Amino acid sequence: QGQLVESGGGSVQPGGSLRLSCAASGYTYSYKCMGWFRQAPGKEREGVAVISTGSGNPYYADSVKGRFTISQDSAKNTVYLQMNSLKPEDTAMYYCAATRLGSWCPSSWPGLGYNYWHWGQGTQVTVSS
Repeated sequence: QGQLVESGGGSVQPGGSLRLSCAASGYTYSYKCMGWFRQAPGKEREGVAVISTGSGNPYYADSVKGRFTISQDSAKNTVYLQMNSLKPEDTAMYYCAATRLGSWCPSSWPGLGYNYWHWGQGTQVTVSS
């Protein structure tokens, strides 16, 4: 069983930037798709961005396209989320997620159930003036 550890959250003013990191340990070799979900108070968890670990192809939610960039460092078993032009509505707990199912990130990734993924503990991002 792998372990996912997030870091990099914090508080920032609107328009600012943050970079989240997710370090995977344990049986990392078999993770096919890794990425980020977020959950704001009173709202359901939503997909933010994922990356197919084999090809490096990224996929984004419409709400973050053009502002967020997901990347990976395969040697470090780490996935990053660079968040620019942050808005107050980006405020949420951000969770790293990874799956060994399939061969790459499926197009249906935002709607896949909780049990499809392994989860990290989360890191808080707050965007406020």
